[in-house]
Amino acid sequence: MRQVVENYIKILTNRNYSIRTIETYVCYLQKFLKQINKNPYHITLSDIKNYLRDSTYTSCSHQNQVIGSIKLFSKYILDKKAVHLDKIERPKKEKKLPLVIESKYLKTTILSIKNLKHKAILSLGYGCMLRVSEVINLKISDIDSKRMLITIKNAKGRKDRIVVLSETLLVTLRAYYKKHHPKEYLFNGATRNKYSASSCNKLVKKYLGNKFYFHTLRHSGATTLLENGTDLATIQKLLGHTNIKTTMIYTHVSDNHLKNVKPIL
Repeated sequence: MRQVVENYIKILTNRNYSIRTIETYVCYLQKFLKQINKNPYHITLSDIKNYLRDSTYTSCSHQNQVIGSIKLFSKYILDKKAVHLDKIERPKKEKKLPLVIESKYLKTTILSIKNLKHKAILSLGYGCMLRVSEVINLKISDIDSKRMLITIKNAKGRKDRIVVLSETLLVTLRAYYKKHHPKEYLFNGATRNKYSASSCNKLVKKYLGNKFYFHTLRHSGATTLLENGTDLATIQKLLGHTNIKTTMIYTHVSDNHLKNVKPIL
């Protein structure tokens, strides 16, 4: 199994899958192989279908990730010989509106945080609408204080993009830098040179509430921009969305947009 997993990692790495995606898929693949408990090269379509049928999923997204990890295993390790990929169906996507936090409360809470590191991390998540992976992979060299821009490198979809750096955020980052003197990555962990995604999520729960996750900051930031009059095309660019339809979800959660709707009767 170890050799199969190592080959799986090499293949996904060579095909430019993100580190976070590889880590997630490897985790699900290892659980699958352990439960099947047979030579990986002898796994059949029936084995996979039975496993997927009997597994418990926390969400549609979780289910899709499990299926995705096994499909790639089937494609690249089994070479499609034993498994017909088109027979492994994915569930229909859940049509849920993103959870957002009210902007005034969010801004007041983040700006009142005494711990500079925590304040800087949450400020980037909300103010620049960054994904948790983008925050922990942010390097000191990515901050351009002269042009007031931050370069997000190799983000989701292996794309680079530029986001705006505000004066308020720059002051916070400079104060944090002077106190902690990070090396290479902007946020270092206790035992490694990079802060962890789980630690970022713990900060959100600590300061904002247990029902929220780091991605809630990104959703909230996009909704705030929309309510402040920023056009969808600009928000799409800042978020790094390929399709503007993805960005349009925020028109459904914006209170200001709903207030502008005139009653029919």
